[in-house]
Amino acid sequence: MKTLLTSLLCVLALSLTAQVDCLGPDFNNDGEIGTADLIAFLSYYGNDWPDEPVADIPGCMDDTSCNYNPLATSDDGSCTELDECGTCGGAGIPEGECDCEGTVLDECGVCGGPGPTEVVIESITILYDSLYAEQIDNWFVFEVGADTVFIYTCEPVFTGCGDLVSHEGYDYSTVLIGDQCWFSENCRYLPVVSSSSASSGGGSSENSPYFYVYGYEGTDASAAMATENYDTYGVLYNWPAVMTEAICPSGWHIPSDGEFTQLTDFLGGANFAGEQMKSTSGWNNNGNGSNSSGFDGRPGGYAESGGFGGIGNNGYWWSSSASGSSSAWNRDLSSNHDVVSRVVNFRSYGFSARCVRD
Repeated sequence: MKTLLTSLLCVLALSLTAQVDCLGPDFNNDGEIGTADLIAFLSYYGNDWPDEPVADIPGCMDDTSCNYNPLATSDDGSCTELDECGTCGGAGIPEGECDCEGTVLDECGVCGGPGPTEVVIESITILYDSLYAEQIDNWFVFEVGADTVFIYTCEPVFTGCGDLVSHEGYDYSTVLIGDQCWFSENCRYLPVVSSSSASSGGGSSENSPYFYVYGYEGTDASAAMATENYDTYGVLYNWPAVMTEAICPSGWHIPSDGEFTQLTDFLGGANFAGEQMKSTSGWNNNGNGSNSSGFDGRPGGYAESGGFGGIGNNGYWWSSSASGSSSAWNRDLSSNHDVVSRVVNFRSYGFSARCVRD
C-alpha cells in the first residue's frame, strides 16, 4: 500500500505542473505515508507549487537514536533510546520487578519470557478507506490496515517461591528452604518410557537416557502417566536422563551435591534433616516425617538390575554431580531412620529428581 501511494503521489505531482519535482511521498512531513498525504497533496491542485519545503521539520536528527527522523531539518531535542524492554522512549520495568536487560516483554507480560503456550486468532477485521479526487473525478479505495484479535494461553507467572511453576503441561508446587527455592514434588517429565529391563546396568543404561514409572513395564508414555505411581511419585530417571536439559523449566536446574548439602545443613545437618524432609504419609514401618521443611519427600523407590524396588521404604534423588566415569552422587531417605544419606550409585539406576531455582 505504501509503495502504491508513493508512486501515485509522484505521478500526480508530475502531472499537475511541468515545473514540479517530486519532493517525496510524505507530503505533510509527518514521517508516514498515508491518506493524509494524498488529501494534502490534492489540496494544492490549481495552486503554485512551493519551491521549498512547506515548513521547517523538527525532529530527532541523531541517526543512532531509536526515533531518528531522516526528514527532520532541525533537531527538537526529542532523541531517545530503547528502554530495557525494547520500547523506544518507554518507561521500562519498575526496579526490582524483573530484569529485562537485553530482552523484551513477551505477550504474557514476562521479561524475556518464552511467550504463550498457545495463540489463537479470534477475529480479523480488514480496514478500508476511500478518497474522492474531484479534479480527476475518481474514487480511490485502499486497505489501511487490519485489526487482529489474538487469544493467548499463558503459563502462570512465577513471581516468588511458593508460586506454581508450569512445565510441560504440569504445575509444580515450590517451597523456600533457607535461601533455596525447591520443587516440593518430584519431576514428571516423561518424553518416553522404558520397561525396568532397560536398567540392567552397563553399556547404554549408563550413557543413554532412560525414563521409568515404578511398576510400569510397557513403552506407552501416556499409559504410564495414567498410573497411580506416576501421580504419586513422578518419574524415575537414570543419571543421563536426569541430566537432560528439558527436565527442569527455564531458570531451574537439577541440584548439585553441594546444593543438597546446603539444604541439609540448613535443616540442622544430615543426621536430623530426614524427619523434616519426609512426607507425613506413605512411609512404611512408622517412618513418616513431619515435612516441616515443605520438601515433601516420598518413598518412590528405584529401578535397578532389571526390576523395581523400595517403594514405601526409600526415596532416592539424583544430584547433578558425577563421581568418576560411571557413578554420581545422590541423596537417600529411609523409613528406618531420619538420616539423609549421601551416597554414590551407578548412573544406570533409576531415581527420582527435583529441581532447584537458579
